[in-house]
Amino acid sequence: MALTGKKRAFADAVLAGLSNKEAAIRAGFSEKTASAAGSRNVKDPDVKAYLDQRRQPAAVAGPKAPPPPDPGDDTIEIPPTEDPVEFLTKVMNEPAADLRLRIDAAKAMLPFKHKKLGEGGKKDIKADAAKAAGGGKFSPTAPPKLVAAGGKKV
Repeated sequence: MALTGKKRAFADAVLAGLSNKEAAIRAGFSEKTASAAGSRNVKDPDVKAYLDQRRQPAAVAGPKAPPPPDPGDDTIEIPPTEDPVEFLTKVMNEPAADLRLRIDAAKAMLPFKHKKLGEGGKKDIKADAAKAAGGGKFSPTAPPKLVAAGGKKV
């Protein structure tokens, strides 16, 4: 499972030198359960791998990898536009944006691009089927025209 925002914030706080409890509080966990949350997060395999990776000295790590994006820095450059679909498309296609933000933009844009399969209810589907079945050779005839006095209105 991937490292969530809270777990990343917790790991960054631990790397900054805070205790597990203080790091859990700073990451957004409840103060009542912060001690247990801190202990649980330190033992989490994803958090442990993240902490080990960040604590390795640069000489052992080999070529310097770019630092992970700061979770507090959510700024991305998108030119202004008045069309919401165009804006959401740009956010979805922006590689520098957080993956969750890109997924949310795609979800929000989905109704604009694709119609729901279940649009309309059961009654609408039955009415359409009845109209299709009632046509053709056996369709009902038009009602008679009520004309009196040789075509003159009475």
